[in-house]
Amino acid sequence: MTAVSLLNASYEPMGTVTFQHAVRMLFRQVATVEEAHEDRMIGPHPWPRVIRLVRYVAATWMYRPAAYSRAGVLKRDRHRCAYCGSHATTIDHLVPRSRGGTWSWLNTVAACSRCNHRKGNRTPREAGMRLTLEPTVPTRAQLAAAWLTETR
Repeated sequence: MTAVSLLNASYEPMGTVTFQHAVRMLFRQVATVEEAHEDRMIGPHPWPRVIRLVRYVAATWMYRPAAYSRAGVLKRDRHRCAYCGSHATTIDHLVPRSRGGTWSWLNTVAACSRCNHRKGNRTPREAGMRLTLEPTVPTRAQLAAAWLTETR
């Protein structure tokens, strides 16, 4: 089954839940369907793609820094190459790992294979390449919002 996007009562993205969990939330009446597959039903409810909580949940944990991941870097940069703006499928280290660079939010950007190969084992300045975005440490809420726009 697929993941269902979850919104707070204030329409803020909170992440995703499994399809089974979403259906349980609908039947317990703690959530309503905001966006559905038009031709499918699950009991009296439309087949959910996006659900919204009925009551607001204070999710302060959503505004803490997100855990680092490769998928997170691609989401943060919206699958756009930090050098040329084309579709990115790889991760590039600004300070190469062979020179002490780390796997961190501020040292990695999304890059297309062509630019990543062109930059090689050099810094962007040494390779004569300019970054079109500045790497940041996203919050969990920002990554959830990026995932929500990615799936639509």
